[in-house]
Amino acid sequence: MKDIENTGYDNIYNRNRHSVYCLRYHLVVVTKYRHPVINGRIRERLLEITGETFRKWKCYVISAEGSQDHLHVYFSAPPQVRLSDLVNNYKTVSARLIRKEFASELAPYYWKPFFWSRSYFLSTVSEVDDKTIRNYIENQNKDDAT
Repeated sequence: MKDIENTGYDNIYNRNRHSVYCLRYHLVVVTKYRHPVINGRIRERLLEITGETFRKWKCYVISAEGSQDHLHVYFSAPPQVRLSDLVNNYKTVSARLIRKEFASELAPYYWKPFFWSRSYFLSTVSEVDDKTIRNYIENQNKDDAT
């Protein structure tokens, strides 16, 4: 699902009261035991829950998609958001709702209250690479030296 949040956050910079920022992240969450349960109605509902949960944290989902055993979420977050808290809350809320709403579909896979693996992958995303930033910073004082 591409651009599930069409809220104008495709701009490279966002603003809040005291800052201008461009903080984008790539999150990958995996189902417990990599069971292939994200499909059909579960997938659709999971994408809805993803948008709702991230909005509550003042984060904006740019894109979300996955396969039967994992989900990728590309999102923007303000600097005040503690990412580990966001991810843990998202996994808790989504797992609780999915387990409640799709108990019969998940019963063959999970006999305990599981849905997500405890681990996750989180990475920053930028259009600018490390080498470009280093070069920019190292050349800041060169014009003043002449």
